[in-house]
Amino acid sequence: MLRLRKLKSEIRKDDVVKQNNASLKAGELELINAYTRRQLGEDEIYVFSVVLCDNEIDRDHERFSEASLESLAKLFTGVTGVMDHDPKSKNQTARIFFAETETVSGKLTSDGRPYVRLMARAYMPRTEKNADFIMQLESGIKKEVSVGCAVKRRICSVCGNDIGCCGHIKGKSYGGTLCYAALEEPTDAYEWSFVAVPAQKAAGVIKSYKKGEMKMDIEKRLFSGEAQSFTADEMNVLAERFRRLHEKAADGETYRRRLEADIAKTAAIALPELKRDTLDFITGKMSAVQLEELCGALSKKAAAAVPLRPQLAGAGRNEKNHIKNNDYKNI
Repeated sequence: MLRLRKLKSEIRKDDVVKQNNASLKAGELELINAYTRRQLGEDEIYVFSVVLCDNEIDRDHERFSEASLESLAKLFTGVTGVMDHDPKSKNQTARIFFAETETVSGKLTSDGRPYVRLMARAYMPRTEKNADFIMQLESGIKKEVSVGCAVKRRICSVCGNDIGCCGHIKGKSYGGTLCYAALEEPTDAYEWSFVAVPAQKAAGVIKSYKKGEMKMDIEKRLFSGEAQSFTADEMNVLAERFRRLHEKAADGETYRRRLEADIAKTAAIALPELKRDTLDFITGKMSAVQLEELCGALSKKAAAAVPLRPQLAGAGRNEKNHIKNNDYKNI
């Protein structure tokens, strides 16, 4: 089954919700200390809330279903945050200790659904090194976030089948229904990241199939010119794509041979002085579009050279030389 890793970048004013430690909820300190090697006090940690993702149709015409958001709430609990999707340990900034979905009262998505978002609570230690970063959070400089996760299925909103197999195109409307992919059955939530701006200006979404290369999809990685390694799922995706390409190539070769045969027939009539070897050399260097153009031109020339007439067509009547039947009638 196709494994899709998806990064979702969205600019919202409330991507990071500032929270003072005075607003720590009952039991949260215990949740935080479940991830620490020693028991930390409230004065040693900085806590804030963050919106990870939601059920809105994004700029890549994809959306997390409400069920997926529920699953992601569990998967993201305990996941560390990094900077700019760089999974190096030195870029770790904060850790999520609690996540849950939240329905925003009175707000609807663009397709009329109640707006649901995935809210998380994260903490980081109050250290001299982190002081500047905390100030950037408080001042709203660090605000936008992206998430990295994996889902099993992308369901077409038009027909309910996998979006890659149904023929519908994301972003287009069919009978008044916008085609988008509903992201279903999350299997992994591997990181969330602070970013300066959304990674893709037009789409706001980055897909990839490997954690260390989140900004390139399989085909871009394949033709990047750099050494790559692929998982078994990724190899299956590539194998299916190459199978389809081979099928299309075979269809194209069949059509090309048919064009070349037609050209050879018409050229024998329209250009009888042209040798077959020369013709084959010329057509062998032509594209299918050029072959179609040549076939049409030769067909017209051949028709002019040898007008096509029905085999039993009459020779026509010449009234001047025509002898009336009356001359042979008995009187």
